[in-house]
Amino acid sequence: MTSLVALYDHTVRRLGAVVPDAFLLLVARLGIAAVFFLSGRTKVDGILHITDGTYELFRTEYALPLVPPEIAAVAATYSEHIFSILLVLGLATRFSALALFMMTLTIEIFVYPDAWPTHLSWAAILLPLMFRGGGAWSIDGLLRRGIEMRR
Repeated sequence: MTSLVALYDHTVRRLGAVVPDAFLLLVARLGIAAVFFLSGRTKVDGILHITDGTYELFRTEYALPLVPPEIAAVAATYSEHIFSILLVLGLATRFSALALFMMTLTIEIFVYPDAWPTHLSWAAILLPLMFRGGGAWSIDGLLRRGIEMRR
């Protein structure tokens, strides 16, 4: 039994060395960015013209307390586009992940509380990005290395 545990530990260490954290964070950034960017694309036609249907959704199904639907529609649509692009680039990763995490919480609490499994999966991807950043394969990582080299 001890040799089986030792073999498992050895295998896990080897695999951990082969798959760097930078790769895992890159996959997380690209995966969650795709979810939000594609959602943002459903709210527009052309590049960033918000559709009448989007405004109607925010008046009815997506209605939020204290936030007028016209403001919520614009804020959500632009946030889904901008923060997704920033995540793909790995620029302002922690802030972008936090913004999308807050959007996820808002959706969970006020819009679709029964969709918690989906929102929990989004949070599971966003939390490491919030707390670990974009990783070495990001613009944030490049900037950090550049700053450290100047010291």
